[in-house]
Amino acid sequence: MKYDLNLLPVFLALMEERSVTRAADRLGITQPALSNALTRLRAMLHDPLFIRERYGMQPTEKAVELAPVIAAALATLDDVVLGQQDFDPAKARLQITIAPNSYVEFVLVPAIVARLRDLAPGISLRLTPYGTDIAETGVISGTTALVLGRIIDPPDNLVVQHLMQESLACVVRADHPEVGDRISRKQFEQLKHVNMLPPGRLRAGLFQALERQGLRREVAVSVTHFLAIPEMVAVTDYCATLPSLICRRLGHDTRLKVLPSPVDLGTFPVEMAWHVRYRHDPAHRWLRSLIADVAKQVAAAP
Repeated sequence: MKYDLNLLPVFLALMEERSVTRAADRLGITQPALSNALTRLRAMLHDPLFIRERYGMQPTEKAVELAPVIAAALATLDDVVLGQQDFDPAKARLQITIAPNSYVEFVLVPAIVARLRDLAPGISLRLTPYGTDIAETGVISGTTALVLGRIIDPPDNLVVQHLMQESLACVVRADHPEVGDRISRKQFEQLKHVNMLPPGRLRAGLFQALERQGLRREVAVSVTHFLAIPEMVAVTDYCATLPSLICRRLGHDTRLKVLPSPVDLGTFPVEMAWHVRYRHDPAHRWLRSLIADVAKQVAAAP
């Protein structure tokens, strides 16, 4: 029996998205084209594969059984084919999708883009949100090349690489009436705070660090992006506790001052993850190396 290998990525996208609309968007094809591919998949594999229900498409028992086998087969095929290809970044013409969290987008992505401009001007990046769940980024199905940030409980088909450790510091307005060159534990607990609210389980990080130190914090406002914080701190007596590399950028704003946190709040990892199928992809390996080097340089900069 002949198998159409072009249909297998469609199967994996449907397993991941449980929606014809989202799977079509992820693969860059129309909904009718994906529906047609699903019809051919069902005929090829002699099974309905996905059943429409009220909250999306649910895989059949056979689809669940086939999913890891198909994913492993595609990964092996990619390793063999892509591992034999040469890659010249200066001549490459391609678009790569990555999913950085808001921290990485602020701290690392500008330096990554600048490096690509110099070494591989034909490579463009498309950024997709790293939201409440890593599955939403597309990295688990392999349609997104890389996810960058804090990787919690990655599935077996992801490879995770550590990029750097990051610490925390405090930011207040430069002419704060109560805080001088340092912020004491008592001042920290008496001040009101601006809280950066990362999505999903990542929001527990700072709260857990404060709890370990028995440090109380009264949150006056929570925001969803780092860019909202400097303007808010500059016009209030509030304090923000942020990653040190974010504070380094904000320290250039003369309205603000950066101070060490009153207690050691520890560090957190910044990581990069990708689907196993990209393990030997020459372009992907080159980009991973570039990102790791950029992270090392950014972390070491004064």
